[in-house]
This record gives sequence, C-alpha cells and structure tokens, in this order.
Amino acid sequence: MQLIHAAASPFARKVRVLALETGLAPCIEAIDTAVLPVTLNERVNALNPLGKVPVLLTDDGEALYDSRVICEYLDSLHDRPQLFPAEPAARWRTLRLAALADGLMEAALLVRYERAVRPAERQWDDWAEGQLGKVRRALAELERQAGQLQGPLDVAQIAVACALGYLDFRFAELDWRSACPALATFQAGFAARDSMRETAPV
Repeated sequence: MQLIHAAASPFARKVRVLALETGLAPCIEAIDTAVLPVTLNERVNALNPLGKVPVLLTDDGEALYDSRVICEYLDSLHDRPQLFPAEPAARWRTLRLAALADGLMEAALLVRYERAVRPAERQWDDWAEGQLGKVRRALAELERQAGQLQGPLDVAQIAVACALGYLDFRFAELDWRSACPALATFQAGFAARDSMRETAPV
C-alpha cells in the first residue's frame, strides 16, 4: 500500500500512528507531498477530487480518503485488538470523540492557512478568531470528557493526541494545557508512545 501524505498534517499523522499501532506500517510506503489550497497537486487531485491528503492506495489500486475512512480500512486488516469498537454504545462514543478531534484539527488548519498562505493584506482576523473559537470549545469539551480517553487504545485517543500535538506544533501560544489539566495528563502519557515519537512533525 502507499500513503500519500504531508508530514506536518495532523490527519496524516493520525493514519501513520494507527498504522504503527496495528503493526501495518511495514506494509505501507509513505510518500510525502505538499498540498496547499492555492497550489494544485495534480497527483493528489487525480486520486482525491478534494485535493486533500492523506490518500491511501490499497493493494488493489483503489484510492481511499479521508483519514477517517483510511483508519477504519486499516483497522480491518490486522489481528490485534480493534481500534474501532464493535459494541454500539462504545462505537458511537468513540466516533464522536474522534470527530470532535478531527473538527479541532480542521479549524486549526484553516487558521494556519489563513496566517501562513493568505497575503497579509487579505487576512481576516475575525474569521480566524472564529475558527480559534471552535478550537477552544472543542478543547473544553474534550477536557470535560477526558475520562473517556482512558482504557484500551482506540481511534479517539489517537485522533485527540494528534490534534493536541498539532496545537503544540503550530499554536504553542494557545497554551491549551493551562485550561485543560486532564487533557494535559492524557497527552503527556500518550505522546510518549513510540508511534507518536516516530511521527512527530518537525
């Protein structure tokens, strides 16, 4: 399999962490590429009409996207404990937390693009602040539900850890730990995993 990804992408990191945790990483060739909203990447566009990474090319040549789909696909290929729970109540709880983490990542990425890609004279501070409001609300809710991040490894833990790691990487000024002590404790432990160390953005 081939994983088309951008090394700094928290969504791609989520897939890479899951691949390492399930033992599938040796079966996947990681291909780093650059994708920006204003720069066409013809290969990525040909595989994913949305022009986003990550994209997984399966052994059958099928292109899978987005990260949620890729993660669930990979979770179907190994014989270790499943990271997407089968029991309905646990499944929906896990998927909801993972979706909240994904939304946090999406909002943070949009602010990153606004600040780093859009010309300064065209940047809209109120819009960026609106996105950061989503980040703060997501953090507050994740802090409230931090107890759900305990127990056997699942995709929600991976997603939350990658979202928090992205804030550390690109938004250190948010100082999210000061308002989220339970999340900070979770992240301190999870970030020490080999899968997180191997995929840390630089």
